[in-house]
Amino acid sequence: MDLPGVNLLRTIAVLAVLYSHISFYLIDDLGTGWWVIDVVYRVFVEGAGLNQHLSFLGVAMFMTLTGLLITRSAIRDEPRRFLVARSARLIPAFWVAILVAILLVRLGVNGMFSGQTGVSDVEAVLSFFLGGFFLKPEVAVLGVTWTLAVQITFYLYCVAARPLLRTRPIVVPVLGAVVCMLVLLYNLYLPEPYTVPFLSKVAATMPTVFLGQIVYLGWARATSRRWLIVALLAQVQVIHLATDYHVYWAGSRYLWTIVVVTACVVLVSRIDGRFARSRVLHWTATRSYAIYLVHTLVLYRVYENTVAHLGRTGAVLAFLVVCAAVSELLYRGVEVPAARWISARWLPPRPSPQVTAEAEPM
Repeated sequence: MDLPGVNLLRTIAVLAVLYSHISFYLIDDLGTGWWVIDVVYRVFVEGAGLNQHLSFLGVAMFMTLTGLLITRSAIRDEPRRFLVARSARLIPAFWVAILVAILLVRLGVNGMFSGQTGVSDVEAVLSFFLGGFFLKPEVAVLGVTWTLAVQITFYLYCVAARPLLRTRPIVVPVLGAVVCMLVLLYNLYLPEPYTVPFLSKVAATMPTVFLGQIVYLGWARATSRRWLIVALLAQVQVIHLATDYHVYWAGSRYLWTIVVVTACVVLVSRIDGRFARSRVLHWTATRSYAIYLVHTLVLYRVYENTVAHLGRTGAVLAFLVVCAAVSELLYRGVEVPAARWISARWLPPRPSPQVTAEAEPM
C-alpha cells in the first residue's frame, strides 16, 4: 500500500508537538505570549475547536500513523522479526536520550518533568525501561517518552493477538477498546493504593492507535463496513469515558481532536506529488523520532539564554536550529547505525516468496 502523504503527516505531527510545548512553556510557565500563539489560537482553537496549545494533536497523529503503518507488519512478520525490528528502531535512541536527560538533571542544567527536584539511582535505572511513569508519584526524567509505553503496548498486543489479526482482524481493535475501558474503570473504582494511574493515560491514548489500525483494515478490505463501524464506535466509547472522568490532561476537546486527526490521516496519507515527496518533508519525517526525543531537552535552556538578545521569535528560531542539529546527530550517530547493527545480528532471514505464500493464506 503506497502512502506518499505519510511524510507530510509526520511533519504536521512534529510541528504540532513542537508548537504545543513552546506554547505551554511561554503561556503557562513564563506567563508571556507570542504572536504565533495568538494566530494559532484564533485559527485552530477558537476557529477549529481544538484543544488549547493544540494539546494531543501531534501525539494523536503519531499514534494513528503507528496503527496504520504497523498493522501490516504485525500480520505478515513472525513475532520475533516484528519485535526485533521495532526494538531496533526505538530503543537505542531512547536510551541515549534518557542518559542525556539524567546527566542534564544531575548537572543542574535541566529540571525534572515531574515534581521531583532530582532523580535517584534506582529511578534513573527505571527510567531506561519507562518504569518511572508507573511509580506513585510519577517520576519523569524525560516526559515525552510516555508515548513509547503506548507504542510498546500496541506492539505486544499485536503479537499476542496475531492469530486474530490473520483470521478475524477487526476483533483486535474492538477487543482492545474493551480492555482499555476495563483499565479506566479499574483505576476509577478501586482504592487508590491498588491503582496504577499511568495505565489510564495509556488506555486513553490507545484508541488513536486502534483508529489507525481500523483505517488500514478498511483500506485492505479485511472486514465488512458494519464491523468497521462497530470498531469505530468502540473507540469513541473509550474516548468518551476518558473525557467524562477527566483522564485526559489538557481540556475536554479530545474526541473532536481525534476526529480531526483521523480525517487528516485518511485524506492526506494518499496525497502524492512534488511537495509530498520534497526533501524538507523527507528530512523532517525521517528525523521525527529524534526530534520528538530531544526537543524538550534543549527548548527551555536555548530559549532562556537567547530571548534577551534575539527576542521571542528569534529565540524560538534558535531553538529550532539547535533542535534540528541535535536531532541530526542522534539520527545519524545512534538511530540509523544502531538499527542496522541490531537488524544484521538479530533479525532472522526472510523466508522465500514461495514459503511466504504458502504460510499466509489470503
